[in-house]
Amino acid sequence: MFRRLPEIEEAAVAITIDGRPAQARAGDSVAAALLAAGVEVCRTTPVSGAPRAPYCMMGVCFECLVTIDGVGNRQGCLVRVRDGMAVETQKGGREPGR
Repeated sequence: MFRRLPEIEEAAVAITIDGRPAQARAGDSVAAALLAAGVEVCRTTPVSGAPRAPYCMMGVCFECLVTIDGVGNRQGCLVRVRDGMAVETQKGGREPGR
């Protein structure tokens, strides 16, 4: 579904996605890094559990919510990856106080 243009070369950034090591390109958004790593679902809805994935990639739709370095409900399309970042997909609603 999502693939990178092969002719673009940029520095690699080491991140983890749900505890697994992954590589991203410097300057990528978290949402783009998830898609490039083959993660197609970044959250599920709190009521029905329906899968959601990045959609607009510009901060309008809120479908790309993830937990970044322990802070939940972050819009992955608006946050740039950085070395050592821990990204977790969200299952349902986040617990209050976390």
